[in-house]
Amino acid sequence: MVLQINNAAIITKIKNTLAKDAARYIAKFLDKKKIKIFSVEPLDVNNIHLVKPAKLMNIDLDLVFAIGGDGTTLRAFRMIRKSTPVFSLNIGGTKGILAEANTKPIEEQLKDIFNGNYFYDKRLRLQAHIDGKMMGAALNDIVITRTNLTKTPTITINVFEYPVSQKMDGVIISTPTGSTGHALSLGGPIVHENMNCVMILPIAPVNKTPALILELKDIVISSSDSSKIIIDGQQVYDSRSKNYITISKYPYDGIFLRIGKRGIRQLEKLGF
Repeated sequence: MVLQINNAAIITKIKNTLAKDAARYIAKFLDKKKIKIFSVEPLDVNNIHLVKPAKLMNIDLDLVFAIGGDGTTLRAFRMIRKSTPVFSLNIGGTKGILAEANTKPIEEQLKDIFNGNYFYDKRLRLQAHIDGKMMGAALNDIVITRTNLTKTPTITINVFEYPVSQKMDGVIISTPTGSTGHALSLGGPIVHENMNCVMILPIAPVNKTPALILELKDIVISSSDSSKIIIDGQQVYDSRSKNYITISKYPYDGIFLRIGKRGIRQLEKLGF
């Protein structure tokens, strides 16, 4: 069944000429098909509705185009409602691990979408609550790190009602999608992106503490000192000592619209 596209949004890497040129091309293509187009960046194209990110979340969209690198893709997923599909193009980015492979001209990729030659790639997302107040959603990871650089806090991680307390700089709670991000740089494994699990990776523990891969259940974390909570490397929140930070599954999965081949995308993108 071909996706019916009436409303689409274009989210472009900020201040990037290549990404902006690609966005203009896509906007003109969509306009010819009488699709209502929203953009969070001015593109100097007729019939585009310029909106702020906060407003975009209130619009019913059928498809979102994220044009840039992984940062733009992560930003796009934070701007959309529920499980709106995202078509990610690595134009103006670097590795673009999350993005569609640029093996075809843009016009051919757009024709594939409108001819139904695509599949959906569903991804687990996380959310954090600080004493009940929600932060998120995170497609990649939630990083909790110490604020005081001269004092190593004791961090308590409680999962399956089993608390573990250790002195450490922080902890990463990563989705399988995020296993190629901060988690990989800490020596974590690459986990197939479609698995329903979460990784817990301590950051510089004083006593050796193993990383864990677990079925996703609520994880409650507290620290003896103030902390920073970082969502997908882009949003930062403050947490005081003894606050309870609960990590849980976000109610709506992230959905990529893909036209490339299925497989272990992370290995291919990393050059293995």
